[in-house]
Amino acid sequence: MSIEKKVSFEELKNNILKEKKVSRELNSLFTYFEKVKEAREKRLVKTQFDLLRSSLKKTNDFVLIELKKINLARPLEGGFKKDKLLIKSLKEVSEIDKGTLRRLKKKEEKKLKPKKIKKPSKYVQESSKIFGRQAKKLLNKKMFETLERDLIKANLHFPPIAYISTIFLSTLISIFVAIFLFVFFLFFDFGPTIPFITKSAEAIGTRFFKVFWMLFLIPIGIYLFMYFYPSLEKKSIETKINNELPFATINMAAISGSMIDPTKIFSIIISTKEYPFLEKEFTKLINEINIYGDDLVTALKNVSYNGPSKKLSELLNGLSTTISSGGDLPEFFDKRAETLLFEHRIEKEKSAKSAETFMDIYISVVIAAPMIIMLLLMMMKMSGLGISLSTSMITLIAVLGVTLINIAFMTFLHLKQANE
Repeated sequence: MSIEKKVSFEELKNNILKEKKVSRELNSLFTYFEKVKEAREKRLVKTQFDLLRSSLKKTNDFVLIELKKINLARPLEGGFKKDKLLIKSLKEVSEIDKGTLRRLKKKEEKKLKPKKIKKPSKYVQESSKIFGRQAKKLLNKKMFETLERDLIKANLHFPPIAYISTIFLSTLISIFVAIFLFVFFLFFDFGPTIPFITKSAEAIGTRFFKVFWMLFLIPIGIYLFMYFYPSLEKKSIETKINNELPFATINMAAISGSMIDPTKIFSIIISTKEYPFLEKEFTKLINEINIYGDDLVTALKNVSYNGPSKKLSELLNGLSTTISSGGDLPEFFDKRAETLLFEHRIEKEKSAKSAETFMDIYISVVIAAPMIIMLLLMMMKMSGLGISLSTSMITLIAVLGVTLINIAFMTFLHLKQANE
C-alpha cells in the first residue's frame, strides 16, 4: 500500500470521528430545543443546528468520495487451476454456511415458540362466580387494601377479586368440614390401639365442651392463613431480592461505567439470568418503558412503589433522582454497592450466630427433653404415683411429641428465614 493510500485512510478515519462528534452535538441540541420555550433562544439553537447539519453533510459527502476511491480487489495468480480450486472451496464453504444457517433457524424457532397462557383453575373460576360481586364491593370500600398491595408486591398471578373470592369459598368449605369433624368426634373417639375408632363413653354434654372449638378454629385458621399468605410470600421474595441486590449492583456499576443508556443496564442484567428474582422486577421496568410508553424516571418510581423489597425501592428511587439531576451514575452505583455489600455481610453474620443458638435449643428440646419425660413417665408407672400409662401410650406420646416439636421448629425456622 502506498503512502498516499495510508494518508487517505487516515483522513477517512478522522472524518468519521468528526461525523460522530457532530452527530452527538446535533442530538444534544435537538433535546435542548424541545425544552426551550423562548422564541429568541429557539432561533439561536435552530441556527446552530443548521450549521452543524451542513457541516455533517459536507463531511459525509467527502467520506463517500474517499470510499469510492478505495479498491480492495486483487487479480488471482495461477490461472485456471486456481480458479477451479477457489470455486470448489467456495462451494464447500457455502454448504457449511447452509448447515450453520439451518441450525440457527432451528434455535430461533425454538426461542420463538409462544408461551402457554396460564388459565385460572376451575376452583378459582367457581369462587369468582359465587363471591365475585361481594369481593368487588368490599374492594371498592377499601376493606382489603393491604391484601391487594401484598398480592401485587408478591408477584402472585391473582386478581384481587379472584383471590378474595377464593378466600371466601375456602372458608365456607372449611365450615362444612369443621361441622363434620365436630359431629364425628361428638359420638366417636380416636385411640392408639386397634380398633382405632371407638364409640365415645362420655356424656354428650361433656363431649360437646371438648370438641366444640373445631367449629370456630378450623374456619378462622383457614381464613387467616389465606389472608396472610401474600404477605408471607412478599417477605420471602424480599429476602431473596436482598440477597441478590448487592452483587447485581456491583455489575450495574461496572456496566454504567461504559456510559451507555441507563435502560440498557437493566436489559443486560436480565440477559445474564444470574438474578432470577431481580429479573422479574427489572422486566416490569422494561415493560413500563416499552409497552406503556413511560420514561425511565417514571418507570423507576412505579416499580419502586410496587416492589416487594425496601432496599430495591431505595435503589430505584435514588437512581431516578440521580438521572433527573444529571448525577454521576457509576459513582452512585459504586457507593450504593458498598453500602449494600456491607449490610449483606452484617446480616450473614447475624444469621450464623442465631443458627448456633437455635442448634443448641434444638438439641435441648428435641433430644434431651423427650428422653427425660419418658423416664419420668416410666418411673411413675412403676412406682404407681400420679398418672399410670401403658408402655404403648408412653411410646406414642414420645413419638407424637418429637414429631410435633420438629414440625413447630421447622415452621419457625422457615418463617424466620423469610423475615431475614
